[in-house]
Amino acid sequence: MPRLQTVVDLLHTWFPPGTADSWDAVGLVWGDPEQAVQKVAFAVDVTPEVAAEAAEWGADLLVVHHPLFLKPVHGFAATTPKGRTLATLVGAGCALLTAHTNADQAVGGVSEAMATALGLHEQQPLAPAPADPTDRLTVYVPVEAAAVVRAAIAEAGAGQIGRYDFASFTSAPGQGRFRPLEGADPFYGTVGEISEVEEVRVEAVLQRSRRRAVVAAMEAAHPYEEPAYDVVEVADAEVGATGSGRIGTITPVTLAEFAEQVAAALPDTQHGVRVAGDPGRRVRRVAVCGGAGDFLLDRVLGTNADVYVTSDLRHHPAAEFVEKGGPALVDVAHWAAEWTWLPVVSQRLADALDAAGEPVQTRVSTLVTDPWTMRL
Repeated sequence: MPRLQTVVDLLHTWFPPGTADSWDAVGLVWGDPEQAVQKVAFAVDVTPEVAAEAAEWGADLLVVHHPLFLKPVHGFAATTPKGRTLATLVGAGCALLTAHTNADQAVGGVSEAMATALGLHEQQPLAPAPADPTDRLTVYVPVEAAAVVRAAIAEAGAGQIGRYDFASFTSAPGQGRFRPLEGADPFYGTVGEISEVEEVRVEAVLQRSRRRAVVAAMEAAHPYEEPAYDVVEVADAEVGATGSGRIGTITPVTLAEFAEQVAAALPDTQHGVRVAGDPGRRVRRVAVCGGAGDFLLDRVLGTNADVYVTSDLRHHPAAEFVEKGGPALVDVAHWAAEWTWLPVVSQRLADALDAAGEPVQTRVSTLVTDPWTMRL
């Protein structure tokens, strides 16, 4: 059986906590990293009922989408619902891990799972995540010292691009000119005299967070007392497969037919499926966002989507969106939309650990934790 830390590391590889929104609370909430894990349960919400279900099954870890403690607390006494929930898990020896906004945008995450459940092909992020802030360092180095400087900045983190590191570019040699002034201690040349040295131009990209370390490493390895260099901030770019929401295509149907497909693909709730638009409208291009997605309404208007499927649409934003003549709207239960991720991540974890020779049992909770329990 794997240790809890092994399972946590795997989930964090797929859904890095650092990609969560700043207001979010994700990661391991409770549990001993050294404990063995044999059973892993999955749910959207960690309610008292879900905690009791996990405890009764004998789960060693409960993975949920929505945080138990989104706001800071100074304690979790069992005199409150949240306290009782955690007390149930602690009493059963069941660890708790949250993957929220870090799972929303990820490859294999919530929006992608929802889009797949609705039959979308050729999926792309609706709002691609920007690349990590990047700089480019350019430094002029004597030819014979170039290899040392390149190695030093690479060891400090420059030149890491995707699955590659030590990436850099060196231009053909040119002539560097300078005159050391009084008080200087030149590596080449003489104080008061103009010197020429054959130099190369070395360039490498780096994450902005590594700027100070890389520049310090360059200065330490460079033979000059005052190296000539510059650091340029590279413009952010929308890249990769991560980002908010998804957009893709389906076999063309009417809006009414598509709404029926949505209802069939998602778990039943009292909320049901609400539609804004002409029932006979042709639908081929579909945008989706798992969870509350009205923050993407303006983004959707700029696409060629025929319909936008999401949750928690408010009256005024939805009404104004419809008035602009853009895509139709399909509003579904928040819980139902995000539940589609659970079978996907459950199977992914089981397969990965089985392949590693540390199999676990997984189980997806079917308890409906949508807060709306009746519709008249």
